[in-house]
Parts: sequence; structure tokens; C-alpha cells
Amino acid sequence: MEGDLRLENQLCFALYDAARTMAGAYQAALTPLGLTYPQFLVLLVLWEEDCRTVSQLGSRLHLDSGTLSPLLKRLETLGLVERRRESQDGRAVTIRLTERGAGLKSQAASLQGDLRDHLAMSDEELAALHVLAARFCTAARSPMGGTPSPADHT
Repeated sequence: MEGDLRLENQLCFALYDAARTMAGAYQAALTPLGLTYPQFLVLLVLWEEDCRTVSQLGSRLHLDSGTLSPLLKRLETLGLVERRRESQDGRAVTIRLTERGAGLKSQAASLQGDLRDHLAMSDEELAALHVLAARFCTAARSPMGGTPSPADHT
């Protein structure tokens, strides 16, 4: 069908636009804290479980070390994390929250509530969107089992 190549019909564009819009909404809320959205994501992982290696953070955030290292250096400069080279394996670097980094958690929790209120979507809609996005990412990261059909608008 000729309409299949229209931008507004593309799932890839809808997801791209949604991701950029969400990052932008967070960025506006994070600016007063002096954080970027990617830095916030690193802090989210550390608030769940502190003392992660760079490799563990990269795996969790789906980032390579070339992307993650500058983020971590900046967070360290801001006094939010500290990096320590492990003595057992000189190659392993552990990232720990500082007291200041841990203290931002409560401010971040209120940011999320404010953003949720701004979206004017029900908790059920947001939960369904979250589940579908996670399912999509899992499916997209798995090896392709075949050729997508033309109806798959990806």
C-alpha cells in the first residue's frame, strides 16, 4: 500500500518521538537539579542498588562504556558519585553514590509524580504503555526469527 510509507504510519517514528518527548519532559524537570536525562538514568540504577560496576551499569542501561564513561565523570564532578578501581581486578571500576547523590532520590520521586500528573493519562494507561514498551524492547532485542511482514509497519 502506498500509505504504508507515510511518516505518521511508522511505528519506528512513533517510538522515536515518544522517547524524545519523554526525555525532553524529564530534562525540563531535571534542569533545576543540574542533571541531564542520561545522568538521571544512571542515578536511578544506583538508587535501586548502590555500588555497581561500570559494566553492570552499562548492561542495565544498554549503554557502551564509551557513552557511559563521560556520564560518570560528569556525575563525579558534580559530587553525586565516586568511582573506585577495585583492588582485586584493576580493570573493574565500581560506582558508588555520595551522600549528595543519595539525597537527590526524594527530589526525583516528586519529579516523577509531577510528570505523571502532567500527562493526564490514567494509571492503567501508563501501566499498559510501560508493559507494551518493555515487551517491544524485549522482542526487538531478540534475534530475528524471520522476515517481518509488510503489515509490521516498523
